[in-house]
Amino acid sequence: MTDAPFHSELSDGPDGGRAVWLHASDGVRIRVGHWPMGSQVLKGAAQKADVKGTVLMFPGRTEYIEKYGRAASEFAARGYEMVAIDWRGQGLADRLLNDPMTGHVSAFSDYQKDVDALLIWAHHQDLPKPWYMIGHSMGGAIGMQALFANLPVNAVAFSAPMWGIQLHPITRAMAGCIAGVARVLGLSHHYAPGTKPVSYVLDAEFDDNMLTTDPEMWAYMQDHIREEPLFGLGGPSINWVGASLAYCRAILERTPPALPVVTFLGSQERIVDVPSIHRRMNNWPTATLDMIEGAEHEVMMEKPETRKAVFDAMVAHFDAHP
Repeated sequence: MTDAPFHSELSDGPDGGRAVWLHASDGVRIRVGHWPMGSQVLKGAAQKADVKGTVLMFPGRTEYIEKYGRAASEFAARGYEMVAIDWRGQGLADRLLNDPMTGHVSAFSDYQKDVDALLIWAHHQDLPKPWYMIGHSMGGAIGMQALFANLPVNAVAFSAPMWGIQLHPITRAMAGCIAGVARVLGLSHHYAPGTKPVSYVLDAEFDDNMLTTDPEMWAYMQDHIREEPLFGLGGPSINWVGASLAYCRAILERTPPALPVVTFLGSQERIVDVPSIHRRMNNWPTATLDMIEGAEHEVMMEKPETRKAVFDAMVAHFDAHP
């Protein structure tokens, strides 16, 4: 474990934030970021006891640690430390292809190796317990995978979890076949049809973007990529799409863990598959679905009043399960 680059000025998070390099069991280097509640909180053991716990933030595809600096501030103000991760193939973690803009993974289960490395480090650092997990988008699928593997958390929040991907029905039906043929032909590392090597936040116009209705948070995301181009990531590989869709189908077939869960979903969601989320939630006795009226994909990066309501609800959920 060694110190890793950390752009505190871009993250706009609590004092004392830092990042470290970790290596997964297969040697892939990932990056983990940690925000304490604030440097004034962690000067002594007695003060550290005032921390309610630690939030493990599992980001989505294309995301990186610094994007959640403001979320870390929200949790710090409510008594929680936060950890976030650069998954393999994105952020400053090792890119897996010669073209670093391709979002790629060999097998969806590989992400669990990143989770395992994070947990080993978190235990070694003695991060304040109890621990809680937030899984956003792709992080929601990785988070489910970790829950099935007994992730040691007291409660869970999901934000627009990727338990399915919005695709045209014909595209969805053909995706598995396309991935199989691409694998045979040695083309599985190519961009999925219709995607390109450009970061979405620099390519899309704000007026019809699928992430947020808040122009200030849109600018926050754009500034990150402009200031640190290495944060950028383009479209997914054919293999990523095939592996992800296969895992999403598996999520709906397995019995969910008996953990307290709340899932937040914007009423204008256009990225993940909404019916899949409803199906999963309808068959999860310990889970609640909270629809956020008028919100797009990033409910934690929406307009100020929406952000406040979401963070208040998440913390109330965590507080209720100490």
